Amino acid sequence: MANMSPKRNEMPTQAPYERASNFKEVALGYTEDVAIDEANRCLNCKNMPCVDGCPVKIHIPEFISKIREGDFEGAYQIISKSSSLPAVCGRVCPQETQCESKCVRGIKGESVGIGRLERFVADWHNTFATSDPKKAEPNGHKVAVVGSGPSGLTCAGDLAKKGYAVTVFEALHTPGGVLVYGIPEFRLPKSIVAKEVETLRKLGVDIETNVVIGKTLTVDELFDMGCEAVFIGSGAGLPNFMSIPGEALKGVYSANEFLTRSNLMKAYKENSDTPIMKGGRVAVVGGGNVAMDAARSALRLGAKKVYIIYRRSMSELPARREEVEHAIEEGIEMQLLTNPVEILGYNNPNDPRDSRNGFVTGIRCIKMELGEPDEKGRRRPVEVEGSEFEIKVDTVIMSIGTSPNPLIKSTTEGLEVNSRGGIVVNEEGQTTRHGVYAGGDAVTGAATVISAMGAGKRAAQSIDEYLSKE
Repeated sequence: MANMSPKRNEMPTQAPYERASNFKEVALGYTEDVAIDEANRCLNCKNMPCVDGCPVKIHIPEFISKIREGDFEGAYQIISKSSSLPAVCGRVCPQETQCESKCVRGIKGESVGIGRLERFVADWHNTFATSDPKKAEPNGHKVAVVGSGPSGLTCAGDLAKKGYAVTVFEALHTPGGVLVYGIPEFRLPKSIVAKEVETLRKLGVDIETNVVIGKTLTVDELFDMGCEAVFIGSGAGLPNFMSIPGEALKGVYSANEFLTRSNLMKAYKENSDTPIMKGGRVAVVGGGNVAMDAARSALRLGAKKVYIIYRRSMSELPARREEVEHAIEEGIEMQLLTNPVEILGYNNPNDPRDSRNGFVTGIRCIKMELGEPDEKGRRRPVEVEGSEFEIKVDTVIMSIGTSPNPLIKSTTEGLEVNSRGGIVVNEEGQTTRHGVYAGGDAVTGAATVISAMGAGKRAAQSIDEYLSKE
């Protein structure tokens, strides 16, 4: 029976006062009955505008129809034709600006909870499925994938399904890229990532960790090893800073370092030996999803007070609405229309042995107002003269974006990069080097998981066409 309610089914979550002190997943997921009820809100539009909003082109009305019928495994099989990481996308994809923004139900009410339904289907499959995915017949071609983040895993999965022998080379000791080092446990449990990676292994994808392309092996050596094409999905792990006084003080982190210590190096566990800030007052500079992740992680690690410092207003905040709402519910304070100008530190010149020397004691900020739009159409923030003020903090986390690491470019001839360090590619993901493709953050700089997956998918198709002709 159709559900014409203008509101979607709520996602059950941990209570804010409970979740702010633990790293368990915040969102608890739909039950079978709730998933079917939400699926009944879908109008099954013939022109499928939601699919146009999906970077990997999941057949959304088809999988939702299967949920309505109670065929949850059938729904999973439809999703998996387009997406190699459904349990991940159902949790971290910004559906509200993509597929759900195109949903017809959103015109006079709330859109169908497409992301929540995708998560439900993937979790149901991971809990109840008993058969392994079928391997494709080998086609005799070998491809190397650099990086096991969302773009690399997607490219590898799509090629494996076509019969390619794919080897993924990961620099860290655990596969998953930003999914394991960047996104906190409370938003994306690492067991979910491990399950998705294991599914790819069952498809025949080989994953080698602790291999730094550009150091351990070069792109040229990958070709010498028999690879006929190389996909570079090495991400953007080089943090940006503001170049303001005090950034070298003890207690200043990049968000990348802070989250890597917490997530990949397990600093969030009680018995962890990984050094990280615990307690005190924390300022996070930035307004994206990574800033929210860092702020909420700091809170769970024991911070007494956490501030988000962002130079524009709430309406320009680039983080997902859900993440912003969760952060505010948990007690994180938003210092909006505010920009840091200096990080303050303790220094006793009369006693260089003083153990407090060089530690953060605060952050000096200036208030902003929005002026004329910039090149992206967002109103440019302008300083308000005489509005400087200080906030007492012990830790500052810089979350103002990242850039691609230059290692691969510096060790690979014929690979052109742009002014931001991103690898230059055409629409199919082909670089200026014959047989080398790239996608995700290594090309665009820091972006979303699903956009990286879309790039990996396009590159896989391009590699298949290239090697078929060859």
